[in-house]
Amino acid sequence: MSFGVILLVHADFDRAAQLVRHWARGGCPVVIHVDRRVKPARFDAFAKAVADLPDVLLSSRTACEWGTWGLVAATQRAAELMLLRFPGVGHVYLASGSCLPLRPVRELVDYLAARPDTDFIESATTSDVAWPVGGLDTERFTLRFPFPWKRYRRLFNGYVRWQRRLGVSRRVPGGLVPHMGSQWWCLTRATLSGILTDPARARYDRYFRRVWIPDESYFQTLARQHARVIESRSLTLSKFDFQGKPHVFYDDHLQLLRRSDCFVARKIWPRADKLYAAFLKDPDSFAPRAEPSPGRIDRVFSKAVDRRIRGRRGLLMQSRFPDGRRSDPMTAQPFSVFQGFAELFDGFEPWLARTTDARVHGHLFARDRVQFNDDQGTMAGGLSDGAALRDYDPEGFLMSLIWNTRGEHQCFQFSPDDAQAIAPRLARDPNAQISVISGAWTVPLFLSRAQIPVIRKKVAHLQRVETAYLGLLRAPGVKARARIWTLAEFVEAPMEHLHTILSEMGGGRVPPPMEVPRMVDLTGFDRFLQDLKNQGLHPHVVGDFPTTGSSGWPSGDTSAEESPGSVAHS
Repeated sequence: MSFGVILLVHADFDRAAQLVRHWARGGCPVVIHVDRRVKPARFDAFAKAVADLPDVLLSSRTACEWGTWGLVAATQRAAELMLLRFPGVGHVYLASGSCLPLRPVRELVDYLAARPDTDFIESATTSDVAWPVGGLDTERFTLRFPFPWKRYRRLFNGYVRWQRRLGVSRRVPGGLVPHMGSQWWCLTRATLSGILTDPARARYDRYFRRVWIPDESYFQTLARQHARVIESRSLTLSKFDFQGKPHVFYDDHLQLLRRSDCFVARKIWPRADKLYAAFLKDPDSFAPRAEPSPGRIDRVFSKAVDRRIRGRRGLLMQSRFPDGRRSDPMTAQPFSVFQGFAELFDGFEPWLARTTDARVHGHLFARDRVQFNDDQGTMAGGLSDGAALRDYDPEGFLMSLIWNTRGEHQCFQFSPDDAQAIAPRLARDPNAQISVISGAWTVPLFLSRAQIPVIRKKVAHLQRVETAYLGLLRAPGVKARARIWTLAEFVEAPMEHLHTILSEMGGGRVPPPMEVPRMVDLTGFDRFLQDLKNQGLHPHVVGDFPTTGSSGWPSGDTSAEESPGSVAHS
């Protein structure tokens, strides 16, 4: 008889009974502690289910609440009964009702028999680990914790704050250096007996009774006082997420668990029928395996934690809603935003689509509706052209659009007259390639031939909106790739600027396009700007527009060959 098993059970009694029979078939005595909060009828049924097993005992019961002394007291009671009734036990293995053996019991018997003086218990000082989650590492040993965190969270937090203000600091009993680690250990009989019969046990118990989560520190600390050889590791595979919550293993983790070569794993979903069927079957079907190596699957869990925290770039999902405190790009891939181009060039959108093979939309954030390319009512992923749906979550709308069209380069128009809620996000997104001709929104107003007093208020409003947007794009820390020209600057060398934009979209230097868009007729635009100034409104976002009436770009029926820096039509 090499080792005995202490099983802590509080739920899923059918699975617990199945585990008890498995351990017993392997020749291991089992001492079971059932949480005192379990109803008597349920306890009696479970006790009856395992009553036929000769080396299975039930210890006296105590209430077990997470993070409190009850778990340590339950383990002490079961351990005392184990050492008393089974003198041949060399090691004692602590497990729970959700711990599933992954290898034949015979293999664990042989493994422990070859290491008769070795204690397997994770045990490290608080200064050497970064496991604690929630800000209580050293303080769990220096403050008092009389209230269960799960049941009285506000009282728990308030009492901690009160002790901090008063400068409370408990004294650790002499000779002890607090250690922490997994609560699932396998101790030698000598070490466990030494802990339970230590002359100072009453003093240690009084101290740890008010320690935070003592089941992760009581045996881990006292084992250092009595053990001859400590392997600071657990033979039970248990993984935790970034919040300190245990990973739950399901049926689809079967191959992952086999690859770990660990003896026991927790926490197993009680309805993982395939796992229980696979690992609790005839031991003859198992091939001998190597030393337990949970590190083999650490990479999988690291990726899972990273996926849980950071998600996939550009994907919204239930487990990770966007958080502005994270620095990940908002979208899945690069996209382009054009402001002022559709206003300055006739047919700019179809020209850009022909020139770049990108999917070119209109104003996705127009106030009345979403202007998808080709005037579609819905887009990939079931995105609607309804403005109300888009404006409910504009960031999610844009992320979904880019995610659902991966492999295509998305382009859309933006203007001061559009809904502006998306503007700050555009400025922070490193995937955004933003090209702005500031003041170009004045061109449609000029072409409307409306009287200045009629449009003056609208011009003033749009200029304020655009100025705020340009401020976002020019602010420190902006991640978007933004190119900004005033209208006056752009019309001086439009082909050069368009070629720069196309090169950026193409990921490098591209040849000049064989076809160029046609600029609207700006004859008289300089007079329009002067009239605005005469009305007391200075359109500064336009820049220093020339007063000669010459725009430097073909307008009307003028061909591209007459434009400086342009190329001829094919």
